[in-house]
Amino acid sequence: MPFVKIDLTREGVTREQKQQLISGVTNLITEVLNKDPHLTHVVINEIELDNWGYAGEQVSILREKGITADKK
Repeated sequence: MPFVKIDLTREGVTREQKQQLISGVTNLITEVLNKDPHLTHVVINEIELDNWGYAGEQVSILREKGITADKK
């Protein structure tokens, strides 16, 4: 029974995007590991920006400085 945990900062990920993540990860596990998709569990945790740190700073402060995770 595969279990996949995805941690994201809480920054407006839509219901549709979450569904795409769940579907995509489930399909990947099925294709790569030949696992039954009905036994694959995907959990998405959304974490407040104040509760996530990177390079010694809270992500909320990094966002205030204009530093984002967006692809360039």
